[in-house]
Amino acid sequence: MENQKLAQNVPLIIIDVQKFFLNPKWGKRNNTNAEKNMLMLLSKWREGKRPVIFIQHISNTPPETWSDHERESRAFKEGFEPLPHEPVFQKTVNSAFIGTELEKCLREMNVPQVVIVGLTTNHCVETTTRMAGNLGFSPYLVSDATATHDRVGPDGRLYLAQDIHDMTMVNLHEEFASIINTSDLLELL
Repeated sequence: MENQKLAQNVPLIIIDVQKFFLNPKWGKRNNTNAEKNMLMLLSKWREGKRPVIFIQHISNTPPETWSDHERESRAFKEGFEPLPHEPVFQKTVNSAFIGTELEKCLREMNVPQVVIVGLTTNHCVETTTRMAGNLGFSPYLVSDATATHDRVGPDGRLYLAQDIHDMTMVNLHEEFASIINTSDLLELL
């Protein structure tokens, strides 16, 4: 997909930028500037009156059973609170398309592409990007506006967050999405 100016209706999809990722249990993370880059994009989208869509991960347990801590951890990180007109799709699995109205919304908007950012690179961001590509939404994935954490593999080996992030970009590049960084994407507005 050749980089060209983005149409006015291309949405910015922000995935799972929620307070539960502030918990140190997740371990060491790459790209500590991811949220800064996401906020820069969010600001530009809002200034340009472009559509913004938020994805929020929630559990399958009924909300009335959530503890106060669970409610707080599901909240969006500071600065990522949706405006009243910005849709929020709540999901319980890795893909923002499963069990939500996201695909229907994008089809009704008749979008030529989507721009994807969020957390975490190799989970919900990757799964949603793959599906967006397969559904024909020609995604741009903003590499420096997503991040992940170190993980231990089934072999017991520690895999570094940056390596996981980089391999996800390699896996998605040109087959499922156009990989782009924040500054290059801003040039397309």
